Amino acid sequence: MQLRDFELYLHYMNELTIQKSKRGWIIELPDDFAEDVGAEKGSIAVLYGENGKIETEIIAPPPELEKSVDRIYNKYKDAFAEMKRNGD
Repeated sequence: MQLRDFELYLHYMNELTIQKSKRGWIIELPDDFAEDVGAEKGSIAVLYGENGKIETEIIAPPPELEKSVDRIYNKYKDAFAEMKRNGD
């Protein structure tokens, strides 16, 4: 491991959330980390363990996800604003 890789590792260890799945572990990549490794914003890394090794696959978010989030936000933006005013 090179020094730059180790520095990135230390920087992101506090930001990463790891979720266990049936076939491996899923890590939501912070946007700046995704950018550093050349992945799309909102990507996840999936770790698979087999035969004493760990393989990694980076999966980009589906294109329709951003459209869906925008649609939901626009539909409920007044409710979100009210929740924010109320501290919810």
